[in-house]
Amino acid sequence: MRSVSVSVLNFNGEKNTLECVESLKKIDTSKLKLNIIVIDNGSVKKLDLKNDQWGNTNLKVIKNEKNLGFSGGHNVGIEHALKKASDFIVILNNDTYVEKNFLEKLLRVADKDEKIGILVPKIYFAPGYEFHKGKYKKEEQGRVFWYAGGEMDWNNVIGHHRGVDEVDRGQYETTQETELTTGCCMLIKKEVFEKIGLFDDKYYLYYEDADLSMRAKKKGFKIVYVPSSIIWHKNAGSAGGSGSKLQDYYITRNRLFFGINYAPIRAKIALLKESLKILLTGRYWQRRAIIDFYTGKLGRGSFNV
Repeated sequence: MRSVSVSVLNFNGEKNTLECVESLKKIDTSKLKLNIIVIDNGSVKKLDLKNDQWGNTNLKVIKNEKNLGFSGGHNVGIEHALKKASDFIVILNNDTYVEKNFLEKLLRVADKDEKIGILVPKIYFAPGYEFHKGKYKKEEQGRVFWYAGGEMDWNNVIGHHRGVDEVDRGQYETTQETELTTGCCMLIKKEVFEKIGLFDDKYYLYYEDADLSMRAKKKGFKIVYVPSSIIWHKNAGSAGGSGSKLQDYYITRNRLFFGINYAPIRAKIALLKESLKILLTGRYWQRRAIIDFYTGKLGRGSFNV
């Protein structure tokens, strides 16, 4: 029987986390052993969730004394999963809920090709959490794409989700390779971590999933989008919303860090020029992010999370 561990990160998001765990409990475990690992990442309020076991499912709560960020928090979960001899590890946002057979469908595709290292489901906006809430009919809510594959605009070093904001009308139903995974949800073979290591803690939050994608692909692993597997995402439920100060800081700094590591030379030059412009005209946390990049203040950095 295969063992799958799901790493869920909680930071002051008890309601979302409990709803996420409840959806995971409905997964069919007749053919697998499921470990749900909830990492309470330095939350102010204690998470009302305890270690438990039912059937082939085990729930483990790990409390970090401080916020280790997305990368550091999930690394705690990944390390625990590897010690438990997990064959696959799912990285899952706490502000999601899953279809009960989403895992089975990902595993089915993973079995088809040993070069597949990372698999990503179809991800919808949870109803009412769309970017443009008034745009959709009631019957369309819950079928609006958040992710249907990912790609990097290397000229601007900005990742894009294919299909975002579109209503699902069957236009992205092909199981296929994709350039970028997403930290919202991905199923990863243990061999990937054994060959490339864990998330890079220098990112702390944002672009760590793009970095993992690049490192995995360099080692010959495929990243595959699986549209038959479905989850829902309450967009930006744990990051203060799109355009927050937190996003100003970490996206600005980490985009520059990622780009210098992976982008073509012309894009690197453009990024460096853009960084100087941000220093002069950007918002406070954008300017702080640029300063921290140039002074090597990575990881958590200057932002008080």
